[in-house]
Amino acid sequence: MNGADALVRMLQLNGVKHIFGLCGDTSLPYYDALARLDHGIDHILTRDERSAGYMADGYARVTGKVGVCEGPSGGGATYLLPALVEANESSIAVLGITSDVSVGARGKFPLTELDQQALYKPLTKWNTRVDRVDQIPHAVRSAFRAMTTGRPGAAHIALPYDVQKHAINPDEVWAQPGHGHFPAYRSVPDPAAVDEAADRLVAARAPLLVCGGGVVIAGASDALGALATLLNAPVCTTVSGQGSLADTHPLNAGVIGTNGGVPATRAVVEQADLVMFIGARAGSTTTEHWQMPSRQTVILHLDVDGGTIATNYRTDVALVGDAKLGLQALVQAVQERIGRRPAGVADGRALAARARRDKAAFFEPLAASLDRPIKPER
Repeated sequence: MNGADALVRMLQLNGVKHIFGLCGDTSLPYYDALARLDHGIDHILTRDERSAGYMADGYARVTGKVGVCEGPSGGGATYLLPALVEANESSIAVLGITSDVSVGARGKFPLTELDQQALYKPLTKWNTRVDRVDQIPHAVRSAFRAMTTGRPGAAHIALPYDVQKHAINPDEVWAQPGHGHFPAYRSVPDPAAVDEAADRLVAARAPLLVCGGGVVIAGASDALGALATLLNAPVCTTVSGQGSLADTHPLNAGVIGTNGGVPATRAVVEQADLVMFIGARAGSTTTEHWQMPSRQTVILHLDVDGGTIATNYRTDVALVGDAKLGLQALVQAVQERIGRRPAGVADGRALAARARRDKAAFFEPLAASLDRPIKPER
């Protein structure tokens, strides 16, 4: 078994069924292994590395499995990078594999040499350059663990041409089950924090749930719908959070923020006396540069990454954990307290319906306009 064989087997052991990419001269041993071994992996040849990266991203979003893309050294490594940046910022597990010039050729001006490890370091969750063949299995295990646990993200492995041809002990080739899908190793928020959040949600006059991409990634839509229905609370989403709740759901008020929000959805945020961010980072776009919600609003925040909580808003209750498990815990806790709900609370269905109606009233004339120059809304 050589290094290229080990890489293919490691991908196979992690459940990879599809790889997107195209070949270069430094990738030839890897392509030989793909052609020679029985592994059950389909390689999809792309027009260029940019296409490979975005195809792997889309595949990961749809399947919940790690997306894998690959490309050769030099320009191929630079072309693969934009898609990995997008995946990493969107918390999508995508592995980029780039072949590299031989270890012995470094510093001797070989064609397509560049410092791939330095290039990818600030833009991925995890990144390495393999220097010895015995490092390949550990590198792949580390990449899959990093991509799928905690806040998911992108990883990169640079694999030199000569290392792909070196012999390796097959006993080193093994994978940890469970790292082929994301999120892996889900965690539940602190029960005391769940109880406090439930108390505040039930006591609020006009609670609002703001959902980011973390809800979609965690598959938490059913639990979100159950909590919103219990509270009769409107749900707004970030751009990445679209799909958290069906567009046809009576509590879905739509997208908020500077990219996709409109005055009608801003009004839903303005009237809330409590906002709960779920799988969202409360960044500048979502909050209109931290103006909506206001600083006087009670803030709850549920996120798998504790580092995002209280970054932009003083947070009254922090819930660190998986969005699905956290919402399920909240549903149970709120059910136990819902009988204590005060009178005169806001009608979430009416608020969401008004927001949708006012948004449609604003956009429908623009969409039907025959003015020239043509309006973008058409």
